[in-house]
Amino acid sequence: MGQINVTKLPIEGLYIIEPAVHGDNRGYFMETYNKRDMEEAGLNMNFVQDNQSMSVKGVLRGLHFQKEFPQGKLVRVIKGRVFDVAVDLRSGSATYGQWYGVELSEENKKQFYISEGFAHGFLVLSDEAEFCYKVTDFYHPGDEGGLAWNDPEIGITWPEVTGTYNGSASAEGYTMADGTPLNLSDKDQKWSGIKDTFKF
Repeated sequence: MGQINVTKLPIEGLYIIEPAVHGDNRGYFMETYNKRDMEEAGLNMNFVQDNQSMSVKGVLRGLHFQKEFPQGKLVRVIKGRVFDVAVDLRSGSATYGQWYGVELSEENKKQFYISEGFAHGFLVLSDEAEFCYKVTDFYHPGDEGGLAWNDPEIGITWPEVTGTYNGSASAEGYTMADGTPLNLSDKDQKWSGIKDTFKF
């Protein structure tokens, strides 16, 4: 092994993965994924699709989950900075409803592995961010669910965001610290909180 450092996080099923970066005066090289190294670290996921998105500062995508075909995700940032969040939605889990967030950037080159059974979202902190992720299942139209990004029951602390919760997922009244308005899709502003979405 030796090409990656894997840190288990306080919520089971979440991991920070830091690849070994080999640099000199020409630049750097790193392996962004190596199946053998992952398996030696106890991570046996099988990826079937790679995705990439670009977003501008203040864009918040999420919180998304899959209803019938859950995906594990290995996420990283190749340009800019984002705050990336996972919320445990596994019924019966000791950490159900708890969240974990980490800054991912082109500088720190950290990767965040989010197992199946979590909601996921991220906030762009830089002027632009390019976000790459590998997933363990294909995209299935109509299978996406979501949670309010600002649900007080979950209580995510989004960095650099100011505003007051008005009882919905609307971005109205929220800005970044520098005044950039928070930017969410129409769909992401209509999700409900965790208690209304999952009734056990």
